[in-house]
Amino acid sequence: MSTSTDDEVAVSGVTYQRAEAGYFEKRKLKRTAGVWGLWGMGVAAVISGNFSGWNGGIAAAGWGGFVIATLIVVVMYVTMIESISEMAAAMPHTGGAYSFARAAMGPWGGFITGLAETIEYVMTTAVVIYFSAQYADAIVAQLSGGFSLITAGYAWVWWLVLYAAFVLLNAAGAHVSFRFAVVVSIISIAILVLFAVLAFTSGTFNPAALFDIAPSAGGTAFLPLGLGSVLFAMPFAMWLFLGIEELPLAAEEAHNPEKDIPRAGRWGMITLLLTGALVVILNPGVMGSSAIGASLEPLLDGFRAIIPGDIAAILSAFALIGLLASVQGIMYAYGRNMYSLSRAGYYPKFLSLTGKRQTPYLALIVGGVIGFFSLMVVQYGNAEAGSVVLNIAVWGAVVAYLLQMSSFVILRLRFPDAKRPHVSPFGIPGAVIAGVISAGIFIGVLLNPAYTAAIYSVVVLYVLALVLFAVRGRHNLVLSPEEEYAISGGMNSTPPDA
Repeated sequence: MSTSTDDEVAVSGVTYQRAEAGYFEKRKLKRTAGVWGLWGMGVAAVISGNFSGWNGGIAAAGWGGFVIATLIVVVMYVTMIESISEMAAAMPHTGGAYSFARAAMGPWGGFITGLAETIEYVMTTAVVIYFSAQYADAIVAQLSGGFSLITAGYAWVWWLVLYAAFVLLNAAGAHVSFRFAVVVSIISIAILVLFAVLAFTSGTFNPAALFDIAPSAGGTAFLPLGLGSVLFAMPFAMWLFLGIEELPLAAEEAHNPEKDIPRAGRWGMITLLLTGALVVILNPGVMGSSAIGASLEPLLDGFRAIIPGDIAAILSAFALIGLLASVQGIMYAYGRNMYSLSRAGYYPKFLSLTGKRQTPYLALIVGGVIGFFSLMVVQYGNAEAGSVVLNIAVWGAVVAYLLQMSSFVILRLRFPDAKRPHVSPFGIPGAVIAGVISAGIFIGVLLNPAYTAAIYSVVVLYVLALVLFAVRGRHNLVLSPEEEYAISGGMNSTPPDA
């Protein structure tokens, strides 16, 4: 039920203000991307997962356990991307996950989903910054004879430099971001292919090395830590794909979002399936599963195992490009996520200002500051920032996934005749499968005692954000495109031939 006046609209317990003159002119985006620009952005956002982070799953479950975890996660992403593509084609707004949930579950559902996605992308950027610093520092140390900022206790210098550089890059304009994403994605894929060729031709790949983790009590060579460990490996398996779902956030910067977002999502998944298979099989096959599970720069260590000395460091400098690609891609995502929620009034409205270059520069800066201080607090609070922040990012992701899949089912049931330019071949069952797997990963993160304190901290912040929205934020919303669409019953429109 809704009520309205000339200046306000009240619906579902929230109040919308009509935007003042010039409000949206100050918050404009520019259409610059085609299907391959979107593909590049999606792959760039994820490709760092092939270079670092994923290997923690081998430490958690052994190679066999990680392979099982990865196969389950693949099912989740394939079914989920098709579901998200269907919703994105029907609702081509920058809000992405938030706009889907807003249409299905009202403003509260939209806010809860959007906040989860903010946590996912801001923390994912922080993790990739962390691993990029590890790679960059290791390369500098090898080429300089031992100089290391990280060993000296100044890892934060790397973090600050990387954040500053990529905030500037993303603020330079969407056309720059998309072109950069395509170039670095191609270079990153080339580096992974080169590693695969060297692994086979050098004779260093040894299938027996995949199973060199000694089984614990009740374990086997294939599952050295038991079947239950698969649950703890799944968050790390997600790292091979996490971020590809960001493509709907580019809807207002794509020339033809209804067609190009689904196409880019499919080609992106195919690309990531192939690159993921290369590293999951070859990297531990070269180094051994025991060694790869403890590595902070697994691909760099893989190159070192194949090629001696400075040549490996030089090749790994190119490998660093893969990590930097994801910094740019995921930073783009948190910028647009925060922009859309700010434009609608869920977040402070200044975050959606875009300036002359039509990029949400303030959202990029604020997200970077939050990520930087998150790394500082965890790393210098006597914990290993990489794995802790990675699991915080996964927590936000699986919450957003579960809510998006719930939105898909609700929208299919409530609006069966709505116009859907792209239709998921997996339908409601596919969304349910993806949602159930998301819930399982969520439980796995909660049950892992190594991340309990971090997850509880995020839950507290989540609750505080909801309280703030309940007390103040819900009375200051704006009729943005996502909100206008939902209130006007956009999903209720039927195709001309219906």
